[in-house]
Amino acid sequence: MNILDNPDGRFFVVVNDEGQHSLWPESLTVPAGWTVTHGPADRASCLDHVTATWTDMRPSSLVAYLASAGQETGR
Repeated sequence: MNILDNPDGRFFVVVNDEGQHSLWPESLTVPAGWTVTHGPADRASCLDHVTATWTDMRPSSLVAYLASAGQETGR
């Protein structure tokens, strides 16, 4: 089983500079460039947090570019 698929695992939700979210196992060191925003918690809680907070899947740099170019779609 993949460590990220373990329903009994403990995880962090981590976010990078582009605003992209990921689950990260509590047992591993969080990599450089990622910040913990939730946890450690069970997998379901972490997935709920990601669903509630990561509402725009576009990288932050793309959102900024589109806004500066007047192409923001209102997502």
